[in-house]
Amino acid sequence: MRERTAAAGASFDPTYRAVARTIEAQILSGALAVGQRLLSETAIAAHFGVNRSTVREAIRMLEQNGLVRRVNGGKRLFVSVPEQAQLASRAAAAIVLREVKFEELWGAMHCLEPAIAATAASRASPEIVAALEANLRETSERLSDWPRLVVLDIEFHDLIAQGSGNRALQLCREPISQLFYPAFAKVITGLNAGQRLLTAHTRIVEAVRSGNAVDARLWMEKHIVDFRRGYELAALDMTAPVAWPREDAACEPRVPAVASDRDERGRRARAAGA
Repeated sequence: MRERTAAAGASFDPTYRAVARTIEAQILSGALAVGQRLLSETAIAAHFGVNRSTVREAIRMLEQNGLVRRVNGGKRLFVSVPEQAQLASRAAAAIVLREVKFEELWGAMHCLEPAIAATAASRASPEIVAALEANLRETSERLSDWPRLVVLDIEFHDLIAQGSGNRALQLCREPISQLFYPAFAKVITGLNAGQRLLTAHTRIVEAVRSGNAVDARLWMEKHIVDFRRGYELAALDMTAPVAWPREDAACEPRVPAVASDRDERGRRARAAGA
């Protein structure tokens, strides 16, 4: 693999990307197993016929994607599995940058969460049920503490997802939930919806505890529909694109702000003039 000059590479990916993609393909195919140590930068450079600087850029890209890691900050590199939170954060960023509407997020959760709750009713372990019951107890005690209530709501839905035992479903929902559930803060502060949340969570936990998949699905669907109703009653725009959650105020939960009408008009005007 020869190095491309700047001019020659103008219409192609840089060489380091090609090196990274080749190593990635070997990892995904199993040719390089998780936990296996990679060759040194010098050896990789010799194998591909490129400079070490190119290899360093390729490795940096693989590290960012969670496919390789260094142990205790050392120089040796090992094949790794990307963390779920790392994957979710990248997918959530793509959702925001593509200007996905909050209504679309709601639609996705309306499909996913009832199915996940039904599965949890069939598979949840005693440990998950105990954690859900602890979450319910604290929720009942924190109905007037909305920042903590938002955290408990997110934790509740994460526990239900864990209870499903379905990793594919968990990976699908994680980036959406990172943007969806923090928005509950806008609903609860405007409508005092804590008691409705507690009622729905209680019925869902009862269904999961008793293994009643039908009721778990039914009450989760009601819960998600009720969330939309509260969002609209709070005069929030379901059709506005979701923005990245704020994390700059310790006293506020992570809330995905929506673009203002003025921002939206400006964006459309720029798109029309492009």
